[in-house]
Amino acid sequence: MINFDKLEENKHLLREQYLTAIPFPHLIIDDFCDIEKTNQMLDLIPELENKSRDYMFANNKFEKSNYKELGSVFNEFYEDLKSERFNNFLSYIACEEVFVDPKNHGGGLHQGKKNSFLDMHLDFNYHPINKNWYRNMNLLFYLNKDWKKEYKGELKIEDLRSGVKRELDIPFNRMIIQQCRPYSLHGYDMTTFPEGKNRTSIATYAYTNHKNILETPRTTDWFPNKDSSAFKKFAAKHYNSAVQIKNKFFGIGTAKNQ
Repeated sequence: MINFDKLEENKHLLREQYLTAIPFPHLIIDDFCDIEKTNQMLDLIPELENKSRDYMFANNKFEKSNYKELGSVFNEFYEDLKSERFNNFLSYIACEEVFVDPKNHGGGLHQGKKNSFLDMHLDFNYHPINKNWYRNMNLLFYLNKDWKKEYKGELKIEDLRSGVKRELDIPFNRMIIQQCRPYSLHGYDMTTFPEGKNRTSIATYAYTNHKNILETPRTTDWFPNKDSSAFKKFAAKHYNSAVQIKNKFFGIGTAKNQ
């Protein structure tokens, strides 16, 4: 389903684009999948009802982790993402060994409904089960047919070191590969999609195996904007410690998301 021949024929250029992108390494790939099969995927997507656990830091965002059960085209996409062929491509553009989590913990089909938003954040850095797996890349595949700028919802990225920001468009059949580091903020502003349309994407995560733990393991770090309420800013500041306490007594939610 993935247009592998296109990726491999252009891998030298794509590696250069990824490594030199500003504000931090990322890559935009249009026509990522076979168009007929991608249209089939879109037709099979139901109205999702499982609301995101991000609570106050996300609005009207719904998820389905096990999206491959929606149909054979979804399963084919899932299998392609975790294939050796795709892992080899990711490793080439990153200049280090990278592999997609075969169980896609924490990922899945995401649907942003009316007035959806996701505050700027840093993702968890080490895998909740495989403790030496370092989260190296976010793979965000967009299924927004006939998307227009006025709908908003662009992927916003920002480098915490420099403060440099970019907004990346999210049209249909586009893959955005984004490096994950302690400075790679991302999120999206409130959408204005018309009735009957949603901000739709499939999120997958790729890792590098670390012999030694190089960063203090963390959960999601939230960075609400300056106009956010004092309560939200307080919650963001203490989110990591609160989640660690919750995980100790009730288990890791991301680890259960299969």
